[in-house]
Formats: sequence, structure tokens, C-alpha cells
Amino acid sequence: MAEQLNKVFIDVDVDDSIRNDAALAAKLEEVCPVDIFKDADGSVEVVAENCDECVLCKLCIEAAPAGTVHVKKLYDGTELS
Repeated sequence: MAEQLNKVFIDVDVDDSIRNDAALAAKLEEVCPVDIFKDADGSVEVVAENCDECVLCKLCIEAAPAGTVHVKKLYDGTELS
């Protein structure tokens, strides 16, 4: 069986300061059109296998406190802000 590659083009990370924010976990899960975020019993979880589906819409960045969600374009080394 072939190994699935995750986070080849896009990496998404959240700061520890928001990881256990239940309201934000639900909000991020709701706003992401490609299901990168999951509300894992009140914790923010990044679904690694969906990261490369990111459409760079910035909805997660706008929904979270400034500087707490990081969307990195691995192909050119830049980060959305």
C-alpha cells in the first residue's frame, strides 16, 4: 500500500495558547472550507491529511486571535498573516 504524504505544500499549526479553547475549536472547524481543523472534545486539532487542501482563504487566521494560527506555504517559504 502506498504511503500517503501530508503537508507537502502547506503546513498549518496553532499556538499552544489556543489549543484547549473549546469555543475557538468549534469556530475553526466551522469556518474552514476544507476541514483542516477539528474540534476534538474542546481542543483544536489540525487534520494533517487535509493541510494540502488549503485554499489560502485566511478564514482561520481571521477567526483566531492574532498570531495564533500559522499557515505556511512550504513551496515558497512564506506564511499567511
